[in-house]
Amino acid sequence: MFSKIFPKIHAEGYKFLVIAGIITIIFYIFNNFLALIGLLITIWIYYFFRDPERIIINDDNYLVSPADGEVIKVEEVSGPKELGLENKSFKKISIFMNVFDCHVNRTPCNGKIEEILYKPGKFLNASLDKASEDNERNYYKIKDQQNNDIIVVQIAGLVARRIVCESNKDQELKQGDRIGMIRFGSRADIYYENYEPLVKIGQTAIAGETLLAKK
Repeated sequence: MFSKIFPKIHAEGYKFLVIAGIITIIFYIFNNFLALIGLLITIWIYYFFRDPERIIINDDNYLVSPADGEVIKVEEVSGPKELGLENKSFKKISIFMNVFDCHVNRTPCNGKIEEILYKPGKFLNASLDKASEDNERNYYKIKDQQNNDIIVVQIAGLVARRIVCESNKDQELKQGDRIGMIRFGSRADIYYENYEPLVKIGQTAIAGETLLAKK
C-alpha cells in the first residue's frame, strides 16, 4: 500500500524535486500562499517522475504498451523513413502522455535493440499528427523473438524538452523493461508487424501491462 501511495521516482526527477523544495522553502519565508503553491508543484513533480513497478505478462504472443496515456491513433502506415522502412507496411498505435501520466517508457516485447536513432526537432503539441515527423524524437528498432521488426518512438511534446534514453544498441530486452523516459508531456508511437491490435482510440494504456496487440 505504501509503495502505491509513495512510489519510487525516476533518477531524472531528483534534481527537479530538490529545486522545487528549495523554492517552496523560500516562498514560505515570504508568504504562506506562495508556499502552498510551491508545495503543490513539488508534489506534482514527485508524481510526474514516479516509476512504479508493473506486472508484466511475459508472453511473446502479445505486445504490451510502451507508455502510460491515451490511445489516440490505431492505423496502418508506412514504416519510419528515418530507419529506411518507408517501403514497408506497419500497423501503428500512438499513445499520448499528458503531464499527469507516468512518463517512464518500456519495451513492448522480448527482443534485441538493433538500432537507436535520435532526431532533433520541434516541440509541437504531441497529440498532433505531424508531431511524429516534426518533433524531437528517439527511435528504437527492436527485433522480437520471431524476427519481427518492432519500432518504439519517443516523441517530445509541447512542454517536453528532453528525451532520456536508458538503453543501448544490441541490448537484449525482456518484455516490459524500462528503455527511457520523456520529461513533461509527450507521446509514444509503436510500429509493428504480424500482430493484430487489441485497443481502440480513446482507451487508457498502462506501460508494461496493457496488451496492445496479439498474434
